[in-house]
Amino acid sequence: MNLIFPALIIIFTFNISVANAHEHSESKKIVNAFFDLAFVQRKPTEAAKKYISPNKYIQHNPEAVDGREAFIKGFAAYVEKTSYQCQIKQVIADSDIVAVHSLCKESAKDVGSAVVDIFRIEHNLIVEHWDVQQAIPVKSANKNTMF
Repeated sequence: MNLIFPALIIIFTFNISVANAHEHSESKKIVNAFFDLAFVQRKPTEAAKKYISPNKYIQHNPEAVDGREAFIKGFAAYVEKTSYQCQIKQVIADSDIVAVHSLCKESAKDVGSAVVDIFRIEHNLIVEHWDVQQAIPVKSANKNTMF
């Protein structure tokens, strides 16, 4: 009896860890696929229809409207009309939250911006988005890069 309870706790904890690892992996795959299709391959409308929930897309950028259709009519249309493109530098996942750190440029001549997009996944679809960006300076106070 004394050994059964600790063994059950270990098994239960292991099962939760394995389930969480799978959830992290799936969320990360979904966001990575969306971001690559939308901003690396520059097909944001196709990416939105495939990966953003049609019923719920909460937008925390104060310049953007909630909803998948608003994304398609707004930022997706902008990306498709311009030379805007990103390079994924790293992707970090914690449960249903995934952050993408990227270098995004308006054109080939643009120095670009360091951007962090944060997405929340629900039922294998993107349902929420936050973002922050910082212009890459021409001259830096140190020798480190922003990536």
